[in-house]
Amino acid sequence: MRRVPGFGIGVRSPANAAMAAVTVFALCSGVWLLRDAAGTHAPPQPSAAQARAGLDGGAGPDGRAGERPGVPPLPPSPPDRIRIPSIRVDAPLTGLGLTRTGSLDVPPAADENLAGWYEAGTTPGERGTAIVAGHVDNADGPAVFYGLGALARGSTIEVDRRDGGVAVFTVDAVEVYAATNFPDEKVYGASHRPELRVITCGGGWSRGTGYQGNVVVFAHLTGSR
Repeated sequence: MRRVPGFGIGVRSPANAAMAAVTVFALCSGVWLLRDAAGTHAPPQPSAAQARAGLDGGAGPDGRAGERPGVPPLPPSPPDRIRIPSIRVDAPLTGLGLTRTGSLDVPPAADENLAGWYEAGTTPGERGTAIVAGHVDNADGPAVFYGLGALARGSTIEVDRRDGGVAVFTVDAVEVYAATNFPDEKVYGASHRPELRVITCGGGWSRGTGYQGNVVVFAHLTGSR
């Protein structure tokens, strides 16, 4: 398992494509907020009420607290689009690979309504942990996941798949972590059921460092159509 600089996500093995580590610099410079010294337009952050610790149901089959049963996994199929109706997200997905330094690439910052998924990993809807990431803002203003921190437990995330189906996920928790204390295993660990993580920048912000952490949405598959 390796850690790399920048928005770095290491890969444990192709078999489960579980992600190992993350830092936030490439997604999280906060260039737009540099124009506003007071930071009055900072994106919403999740409240304690949305945290995983508040879930019922005890530990799941892999020992993680709060894991509720889902539905049978779907066959692998690349995703094309993500929708989160409660925060008005409706965005295409582009595949993300690894850079030459071994870190996860990021969607082009100039396209504010574009998210990416780690295409060497689990596809959304199949068994395991699928990863979607996107910018919270860019130099011109809010970007695709600006409102992610306002998402509530129980909200719906829909992912259009290339096989013509739609994977429907229910949000289990929304949490924010400092980059210096990011819980790799909790976020990227392998799962026995189909799960989804949606990640953007969050936490504290300063003119010198930009955003200092990540907002992470935990969701699991609860349906398809």
